[in-house]
Amino acid sequence: MAGLLSEKLVLALLIFPCLVRRASALDLSQASVVSPPDLSGPPKKAVAMLIEEVDKRTQIRWVNVSTWLATPAPVIAVGMASELDSWAGDLAKELARDRKVEGPEGYRIRVKRSRGAQVVFVIGNDARGVIFGIGHLLRSLRMNPGAVELPDDFSVATSPRYRLRGHQLGYRPKTNSYDAWDVTRWEQYIRDLVVFGCNTIELIPPRSDDDATSPHFPLPPMEMMVAMSRLADEYGLDVWVWYPAMDRDYADPKAVEFALGEWGEVFKKLPRIDAVFVPGGDPGHTPPRVLMDFLARQTENLHRFHPRAQMWVSPQSFNRAWLEEFIGILRNEQPPWLSGVVYGPQVRVSLRQLRSAIPRQYPIRHYPDITHSWRCEYPVPDWDSAYAATEGREPINPRPLDQATIFRLTQSDTIGFLTYSEGCNDDVNKVIWSALGWSPEANVTNVLRDYSRYFIGDANTEDFAQGLLALERNWRGALVTNENVFATLKKFQAMEASASPRLMSNWRFQQALYRAYYDAYTRSRLLYETGLEDRAMAKLREAGTAGSLAAMSEADSILEGALSERVSADWRARVFELAEALYHSIGMQLSVPLYRAIAVDRGANLDNIDVPLNDGPWLKDQFAQVRGLTGEAERLGRIEAIVRWSDPGPGGFYDDLGDLLRQPHLVRGPGFEQDPAFLGFRGGTTPRRFTTSRWYCITTALIPRPDTNCGWCTRAICRAAKSVSWQMTSSRFIRSWRRRFRLSPWSLPSRWKRRKLET
Repeated sequence: MAGLLSEKLVLALLIFPCLVRRASALDLSQASVVSPPDLSGPPKKAVAMLIEEVDKRTQIRWVNVSTWLATPAPVIAVGMASELDSWAGDLAKELARDRKVEGPEGYRIRVKRSRGAQVVFVIGNDARGVIFGIGHLLRSLRMNPGAVELPDDFSVATSPRYRLRGHQLGYRPKTNSYDAWDVTRWEQYIRDLVVFGCNTIELIPPRSDDDATSPHFPLPPMEMMVAMSRLADEYGLDVWVWYPAMDRDYADPKAVEFALGEWGEVFKKLPRIDAVFVPGGDPGHTPPRVLMDFLARQTENLHRFHPRAQMWVSPQSFNRAWLEEFIGILRNEQPPWLSGVVYGPQVRVSLRQLRSAIPRQYPIRHYPDITHSWRCEYPVPDWDSAYAATEGREPINPRPLDQATIFRLTQSDTIGFLTYSEGCNDDVNKVIWSALGWSPEANVTNVLRDYSRYFIGDANTEDFAQGLLALERNWRGALVTNENVFATLKKFQAMEASASPRLMSNWRFQQALYRAYYDAYTRSRLLYETGLEDRAMAKLREAGTAGSLAAMSEADSILEGALSERVSADWRARVFELAEALYHSIGMQLSVPLYRAIAVDRGANLDNIDVPLNDGPWLKDQFAQVRGLTGEAERLGRIEAIVRWSDPGPGGFYDDLGDLLRQPHLVRGPGFEQDPAFLGFRGGTTPRRFTTSRWYCITTALIPRPDTNCGWCTRAICRAAKSVSWQMTSSRFIRSWRRRFRLSPWSLPSRWKRRKLET
């Protein structure tokens, strides 16, 4: 009897939490949507978005009415605060007295009871407030097939901290996915961004630093640009245009007239333009005086078609002299046509320094690079060279905590941001920026929970949110010792095993799976190929007894195992399957030969999945040279040099700049948490950029040369070995470099040798 009572008690305790949860949830399955009868513009679009997005996830189609129904069924009432009397029913006066938050785009969501029915009110301070309030409601609903719930104590009143919160959406071949999207897909993505608080998009004109056409284009670029501008306007979003000044010489009147005509045609065709942003470089190479005179003309041109549109410019790629000239123009002339300045990649000073240098009348917009992982403005800190070699510069890159760090360190000197994006690979990062742009104090994990609940599903909210954080941890530190990578894959495999066909076709879920499998396969291969190299080197050490040719032959055979006996072949196969799925679900081009991506370095990292992760290619090259020697003694001498490569000799020291575990003398600067752009300053206003593992496996110091405007990243990398001194405590070392490899995607040796020089 006692045992039976115990079993009943345990059962009751197990059931009780479920009952409490159900009792505290407001069932909206039978709800209707009430809105003003004359609703139009973005609020009307918002109501349609609410009904359609709930329908997609639950197969429940809510009815939209303009009068309250005489039933006890739940109601979702939507409208602006200024029109409460026309749509809020009996509760209009109570809601008018309710605590509210001031400011443009703000909103309140309240749960009330009226005539025996539960009512969810979404009250916008203005038209945008309505659409962002509905976005908040959508990401808070618990939606499952045949069910819609909301906590019955749900209550929020909020307005955004930053007035500009947007993302660049470039319909061009470089983006490796956007160029395959039709108008329907673009509307869905714009909706997705709106749900998390995005209020601006930035378009790119037909002529930019890209191919003129793509085999994936469903529409010509100008037609799509017009359609995207119209879509943004329908949802009440601002439209910016990133417009590079690429012609050879704007001091030439003919070049100016041509550009005025070309730009004018674009301005004329677009239904909405709120601002134009012209980068000072990359692409473009125009001295500031000439550029500013040209943009004054273009502003007049812009106002012919969009009288209230603004003109913004950035000092991107300016050398020191040009930057000083640009700042001088702003200080001394204060051009009235200029609305503000953009801070982004390749600006020679920090954002804080730029803010101090230019007049306060010019606001600063941030243009943060959220899409690249290395050779970029905000590289992944301590990124393992195996990832740099395989996943490349534009991988699927959820970096939620990194993005929050960047945001919180940089945004205070700006009015907001429009991020630099090259595709949907950075989708998570966009949502983080949008959410923090609204509320900088927002908890990142909670943002990821909203992301997961809305895009992946209520059942996987926590698992997927934690999975995204785990993917970021996969990229932390040395891959050889990062046990998190295999644990992350297990986490995603568990979700994959129980996923419905609908979830398996969800491109966001596919992206996360692709990364989890790719990371795990890369680590498995790194461990395996490192072991092969160790065994091969052991054979070379026996050359004195076995003979040079025999030792090299055995070492060669061992190294061949990387191709002849692949490790984790099932994980590799799954990566290929997911790449195919992503091509069909979202048009993502993860391979040049398979999906006609524009370039391997533009996100097509499937083509790098088997790049060697040990020094095998270099060793084979050395073997070929050694076999060409005629004497055994000479061959043994060369082999001895190979096996003793990491021994710098008496008085020397050796750091492996491609191995994060073997860099004891590397001066890292203040670190990512304080300096995410890796800008170290040593006097003056010229930043030094310190990063590790940035050229497949080399630690680099990127130093912009004061006398040039070219190749900030690549030229500086090539010059770094000759121009940077090594600082270690109170001593100073000059690095003597000896190259051991060719800079190519398939040759990855990572050792550079230094010898201490007497001062």
